[in-house]
Amino acid sequence: MEKLLQAGDVELCVDTVGSPTDPALLLIGTTVAAWDDELVERLTGRFVIRYDQRDAGRSTTVDPDSPGYTLRDLVTDAVGVLDGLGVARAHVAGLGTSGFIAQLLALDHPSRVASLVLVGTRPVAPGPVDDDLPEHSPAIMAHFGSAPAVDWADRTSVLDGAVATARVLSGSPRFDAAEARAHAARVLDRSGPHPASARNGLMSTVFSQLDCTPRWRERLPEITAPTLVLHGATDPFFPVGNAEALAREIPGATLEVLDGVGAELPRRAHAEVAAAMLAHTAPQPGRAG
Repeated sequence: MEKLLQAGDVELCVDTVGSPTDPALLLIGTTVAAWDDELVERLTGRFVIRYDQRDAGRSTTVDPDSPGYTLRDLVTDAVGVLDGLGVARAHVAGLGTSGFIAQLLALDHPSRVASLVLVGTRPVAPGPVDDDLPEHSPAIMAHFGSAPAVDWADRTSVLDGAVATARVLSGSPRFDAAEARAHAARVLDRSGPHPASARNGLMSTVFSQLDCTPRWRERLPEITAPTLVLHGATDPFFPVGNAEALAREIPGATLEVLDGVGAELPRRAHAEVAAAMLAHTAPQPGRAG
C-alpha cells in the first residue's frame, strides 16, 4: 500500500507490505524501488516499510542538485515516516549511502531502533575517507571519469547509462544486464519531473551535495541496537574494508560477506539476504520490537 505522509515541511511517499501487527522493518534507500519487490516478498512476517526520500521518487522534489537540507534532516524524515505510520519502534535497514541515515537513526534516536542492518555502506560521509578505510576502486573512478554523457530526457539513454554503471558497480562476472535494466526502469518510473530526480534515484547523487557534518564514526561504539552488517565481497564502490570497520566499531555487530556480490542487491542474493535479515529481526528474549 502506498500513501503520502506529511513529515515536517515535506511529503514523503511511503509503501508498506504486510500486516501492521507484525514487527516493523524500515528499509531505507533513496527510493522505494531501491529495495526490489522480489526481496521484500521474502521478508515474510514483517511489516515492511519503504519510502522515497525527498528529492527522489514521488516525494517532495525541489532541486536535488542544490538541496536546502542536511543529512540530519533526512534522519528526521525517517523518524517522521515511523511517526506517520504510528510505529514506535522498528528494525531498520539502510542500503548504500542511505546506510548513513540508518547509522544516525540508531545513534540519535535509539529508542526507535529495535535492530540495525547495514547493507553496502561505510562509516563516513561522501568525500575523502579516513586513512584506514578503502576508497572507491580505480575501476569506479575510471568509469565515472570517462562514461559517455547521458541524455536525461531520453529514456533509452538513461537506462543504457544506468546499466553501464551497474555493471561496474557489480564487480562481478555474474552481472545480469537485463535484471539491472529492469531495476533501473523501476527507479526511473518513480522519478519526478526534475531531471535531477532521476539522477538522484538511480545514483543517490544528492548525498554528495549534503552537509553531512558532524562526523559520526567516533560515535559508533554508542550504538546499542543489535547490528548486522551485510556487504558484497566484490563491492568496488565501498570496498569490504568499510564493512569490517563498521562491524569492528559497533559493539557486538556481526558481519556477513556476500560472495560474488558488489554494490548491489541482485536477485541471486535475495534468498541469502532475506534469510539473514529475518534471522536478525526475529523476536529475541528480552528484546523489544
